[in-house]
Order: sequence, then structure tokens, then C-alpha cells
Amino acid sequence: MAEAIGIESLTLSNGDLRFSARAAGTGELVLLLHGFPDTERSFDAQLLALAAAGYRAVAVRMRGYELTSQPGDNDYHAVRMAEDVIGWIGQLNETRAHLVGHDWGSIIAQVAAALSASHFASLSMLAVPRMRPFTRLVSSDRRQAVRSLYGVFFQIPRISNWAIRIGHFAFLEWLWRRWSPGWDAPKSMLDELKATFAEPGVIHAALSYYRQNRDRRSPAGQVSAALLRQAIRVPTLGLYGANDGCIGADIFARSMPEQDFLAGLQLHCVPDAGHFFHLERPALVNSILVEFLNANRSG
Repeated sequence: MAEAIGIESLTLSNGDLRFSARAAGTGELVLLLHGFPDTERSFDAQLLALAAAGYRAVAVRMRGYELTSQPGDNDYHAVRMAEDVIGWIGQLNETRAHLVGHDWGSIIAQVAAALSASHFASLSMLAVPRMRPFTRLVSSDRRQAVRSLYGVFFQIPRISNWAIRIGHFAFLEWLWRRWSPGWDAPKSMLDELKATFAEPGVIHAALSYYRQNRDRRSPAGQVSAALLRQAIRVPTLGLYGANDGCIGADIFARSMPEQDFLAGLQLHCVPDAGHFFHLERPALVNSILVEFLNANRSG
């Protein structure tokens, strides 16, 4: 149905890696980066809305989420994925883009904006805030510490890899329901998600995001950490769900200090929605995104 009303399939690249993507519209480029556990298909409603608003919207399947984008050196540091993003802009014959990242996509988007602010007209951070203040709050907030235990579990390679696979990926479905309480994800969407994680190497790749994020020894780990600490120099939108079961709404808001956003910050809480608010309340989220992007059009 989506293809019939304007969504096309693309293949992007960075070096030897190949990335599947979905795109719609013409105009200024908007790149949409998905998180965990998710795929680029969850952005279909945003692609269509952004296309209708006069943008070229492209949602990309992130590094490791398919065989063709799994690097031989197993490098899933945030800086490498930020380099993927910047490479896609050039491949799409553009010099700048608006950047929208959900969950892990938000972290990668922050690193990309820090790595090369000149490539980005705006940054939209969905569901995951600034990491440094968030980490401090986790250590002092018991409820958030419990919400974040899954990330600790993912540091145990063999056991967590196995746990995701058992019961036909029941753990992934449990996360979606826990993180967006009160919302029933469509079966077709969950089936697509499970099919993605059933592909060779995807579980390892997706959990490597978490494991390599703690690396402070390698050069890539040190650079990634330093970039995450840098202030953001492009106009930024922070969007979060009022009922998010992954990162509490209060924690998100407190993890977005205004002094970190040198070109300005807007914060919006999406009512009656959880972690996957772009799927739960697409019309509202799309209107907020379009208004923000329109205010930050190039030229």
C-alpha cells in the first residue's frame, strides 16, 4: 500500500557497505535513523507526511541490520555510523540534510551533528536524550535504573544473544509492549521486525551498539565518547512520549540541558504515547516535525 502512494526503495552505500532505504518526495533532504529494536519501515508515516510537506525524506536501515551492511571489522562504534550518515548525504547529491533519529538513531544523530555540524540544517532527537546527563540520572533514579537494566543484560554476549532468539523473538515483542504500554503494535510490524532479527548477524550487530558504546580503550570508542559530550551546534527538537517505559518522560526532559544546544532547543512531550510515539500518534508527531523543519529550512 505504501509503495502505491509514493514510497520507493533505494540502496545507499558507505565504502563496501550497502544499506537498504525507503524514500519519498522531493525537496530538502531529511534523513531518518531508526533505533533498537526496529527497522526503517517504522518511519513510513513520517516519509509520506514529509513528502507532502515538500521534503525528500529517506529512512535508512542502519549498520548491521542486514548482511550487506555488516562490516568485516565488526566496528559498530557511534562515530563509524555517524560517518555512514554523512556519506549518505553526498551519495544523495546533497551537501546538507535535516536529521531525525529515534532511540539509537538519536544517539547516532547527535554524534553526526557533533562530527560535522555544517552537514545538518537541523536535528530531531526522538525518545533518547543527551547521554551524559541521562547516565548521571540513571545512577540516582531507582525507577529509571530498573527501566535501563536491559542495557546491562546486553553486555553478556552469549546469554543475551540467545535470549533474544528464543520463543520466536518473544523478548523483542515484550520490549515493544513494555516501552509503549497500552499500545498494540500491528502483527505485521512485529513480524517484519522478527524477520529482520532472524537474518544472519543482525542480533550480534544490534547488541554491539550497546557493547561498543562502553568502549573507552580503542580510538573509535574514545572519539565516539568525546563527540557525545560535545555541545550541539544545530537547531534541535527533542520529542518524547509521556508514557515511555524505556526512558521516563521526566528523565528525558531533565537530560536535555539548554546549555548543550547552542543553536536552540525545542522540547515537546507527546501525550498518551510511549517509546514508539511516532507509530502511536503519527499525525501529531508529523505535524510537530514539519513545523520544526519548516522553521529551519535552508536559505
